[in-house]
Amino acid sequence: MSVTRLTPAEFQAQQQAEPGVLLDVRTPSEFEGGYLEGATNYDFLGGVFNDAYPAFDKNATYYLYCASGNRSGKAAQQMLDAGFAKVYNVGGFQELAGAGLPVV
Repeated sequence: MSVTRLTPAEFQAQQQAEPGVLLDVRTPSEFEGGYLEGATNYDFLGGVFNDAYPAFDKNATYYLYCASGNRSGKAAQQMLDAGFAKVYNVGGFQELAGAGLPVV
């Protein structure tokens, strides 16, 4: 099974229909520079994500993003491979922020 990549508009519509957990897998310094409202930071490169995701609820819906969509795609694939059913890569922060999603 491969990861579904959503455009910002698709993400907004999907999140309205199916609220879920928003995961920012960028580094803490990237996260501190701004993030999507409601996101929790789990650094993929630093290993925080790898340590944390096995304890997540496999029945929940997850939306992951990073700076470009590369790290979030890899993290989402790991989750799918581990038995998570509803995991979406929603791409890069700048693209999402530029589409008008609420940013902190």
